[in-house]
Amino acid sequence: MGDPTLAIAATKPIDDVFEALASRQTGLSAAEASSRASQVGQNVLAEHRVTVLAVLQRQLRNPLLILLGGAAAVSALTGDVADAVIITIILSLSVGLGFTNEYRSERAALALHSSIRHQIVTWRDGARTTIDVASLVPGDVVELSVGVIVPADLRLIETSRLECDEAVLTGESAATAKTTTAVAPGSPMTDLASCAFMGTIVRQGTGTGVVVATGARTAFGKIAAGLSSESPSTAFQLGLKSFSRLLVMVAGALTTSIFVVNIVLQRPVLDALLFSLAIAIGITPQLLPAIVSVSLAAGSRRLAQSRVLVKRLVTIEDLGNIELLFTDKTGTLTEGAVTFDRSLHADGTDSDDPFLLGLLCNESTPSAGGPVGGNALDQALYLASRAAAVLASPDGPTSFERVGVLPFDHDRQLVSVIVNKCGGKPLLITKGAPEVVLSRCVGVASAASKTLASLFADGARTVAVATRQLSDADRRDPTSLDENSLTFVGFLTFVDRPKQNVGAAIAQLNKLGIDVKIITGDNGAVASKVCRDIGMAVTGVLTGEDVERLDDDALASAIPSTNIFSRVSPDQKARIVKVARHGGADVAFMGDGVNDAVALHMADVGISVESATDVAKDAADIVLLDKDLGVLAAGVTEGRRIFANTLKYVLMASSSNFGNMFSAAGASVFLTFLPMLPSQILLNGLLYDVGQLAIPTDRVDPEVLARPAGWDISFVRRFMMLFGAISSLFDIATFIVLIHVLHAGKSEFRTGWFIESILTQTLVIFLIRTRRVPF
Repeated sequence: MGDPTLAIAATKPIDDVFEALASRQTGLSAAEASSRASQVGQNVLAEHRVTVLAVLQRQLRNPLLILLGGAAAVSALTGDVADAVIITIILSLSVGLGFTNEYRSERAALALHSSIRHQIVTWRDGARTTIDVASLVPGDVVELSVGVIVPADLRLIETSRLECDEAVLTGESAATAKTTTAVAPGSPMTDLASCAFMGTIVRQGTGTGVVVATGARTAFGKIAAGLSSESPSTAFQLGLKSFSRLLVMVAGALTTSIFVVNIVLQRPVLDALLFSLAIAIGITPQLLPAIVSVSLAAGSRRLAQSRVLVKRLVTIEDLGNIELLFTDKTGTLTEGAVTFDRSLHADGTDSDDPFLLGLLCNESTPSAGGPVGGNALDQALYLASRAAAVLASPDGPTSFERVGVLPFDHDRQLVSVIVNKCGGKPLLITKGAPEVVLSRCVGVASAASKTLASLFADGARTVAVATRQLSDADRRDPTSLDENSLTFVGFLTFVDRPKQNVGAAIAQLNKLGIDVKIITGDNGAVASKVCRDIGMAVTGVLTGEDVERLDDDALASAIPSTNIFSRVSPDQKARIVKVARHGGADVAFMGDGVNDAVALHMADVGISVESATDVAKDAADIVLLDKDLGVLAAGVTEGRRIFANTLKYVLMASSSNFGNMFSAAGASVFLTFLPMLPSQILLNGLLYDVGQLAIPTDRVDPEVLARPAGWDISFVRRFMMLFGAISSLFDIATFIVLIHVLHAGKSEFRTGWFIESILTQTLVIFLIRTRRVPF
């Protein structure tokens, strides 16, 4: 059995494809299918799995936890059991909280996109049979009908007005006409009309095709393969890593210097080592992983109430800090459904004639449950508000008799019917792509071209209608030869209307400091029209061709001034997101198709929806149960609240801990005894951290929620040094009182400073939690 790629199969006669696949019109035998299944495997993509070890490994990859683990080991080896137990408790609490919350979230995500089995009609042993799509192999012959999800990549054998909705791959809602004719070599994927792609949906007609590729070898699967690499670290994770490195550097410098000074002062080596180690541990915010986990878990529950499912908890905080949001157009800004807009004369004035002719020249048929068959534009005419009145009119479609029809096909881009009224002369009506219709007309007024140019500039999806009077002998099915010397009648325009609340949602996101940009496979004129309709200013448009010509530096420079990226491929979407991230911005991407999956994977925050493809939901970090930008605003606010509270803890713990440890280090130089025992230092830190466990549920000042706030390690470092120094002044005052006023001994000194340290640290919690009056 050969293994031709779909691009090659699309260019070959069907007999050659059968020969390469060692198959035939009547399909494979059960034995052949079983043999091939053992070679190529099941027709499925990689399944989403949740393992305890994987989640636990992510929890343990944290410099602070590694530092705590090392300290516990050293304490145990040196015989300091109490310190080892305290550190182990802290370590277990941090890992346990983080693991429990993330594992629960992962299990919820697994339940969301568990695979659903589908059946398909195929030919086995020369007979039609229904099998699970997972059992398909190359060489199988399958049948397609309206509503069927194409189960694999197929080379089409037979078609009857077959059209497939390929939005899952291209992002566009308009269905694509299919044919059995081989295409020219080198044709792009979007022009392979002789093929049907896995994951696309049959919108009209029927067809039969031979399976060329299954599973990960399909166009659908190859895009999914781009997700096999590990997700890049989010901005929040990078910020945590930078903060951890800062603490490690400070702890290392303090530990080394204190140990050297104590050795020079001829203190016992073991005491000096344990004290230095306690200083290193004491300066670290020991419950930071636990605080983060508690914050994220609480936030995920609140977001779930707003119908937002968080798959990766850490992305909640990144959601709050996003500065750029790239979103698709169809279904997000718009309703995702084509509706009739206007019926126009050639000069652009309103006219009912094109609408009536459009209903007569229509491949849909009205029914009680709505129009059946035809494409989305045909159905939109019957669903239009004026259709009922036209249908009920004595001179409406019911007064005409349809004599014959020439269905739409991809090559002609036209559909024609022959009708007659009350025994009158036959009338040919032709409807289709406006450029094609106009080229078949005679005596076209210049106004028609101007009107069409205006409609295109306005971003309207346009169909043209023309007629030709026939002789009495022409009561038959029309042919393509009849579609000439036509008289132009007018235009029908269609729109995918913007959602009612989307303009307000974008305005709310802008108010939160988020720059919203549209990234779509549609043309720029249509996207610009949608933006204008929702009140969004168009600052610049770049096409996929423009993006391809720009290098990364030029693209990075163009992104701030561009808010519409049109006719872009999946790879170009991912590149735009990647370049925007490298520019230093926190980037979110919202999409729902396979063509969006790689870009979702590359963003700081990948956002998808419940109705999205499984591949898109796999790649996303956050899944909206409603496809509504308005829901995002609540998510952004919640993310900012969580980030602000996490930063409160970082500032509280780092500054206060630094001040205490700096004081302890300094005091150890001038005192003849250690100012605080290692176990007291660790217990002090644990009590202080436990007192801050309420921080994740704290309120946040409104001005903090009004803007993105990413990590600023320089600010954290400056705050730690300055506030820590101020904290040390209180410690020095305490030392003076204890020694020179109270004449405290070694035990009294340690006890007195321990109590003072706990009290001042409690005060620090209230001082740092807000920039307003703290109580």
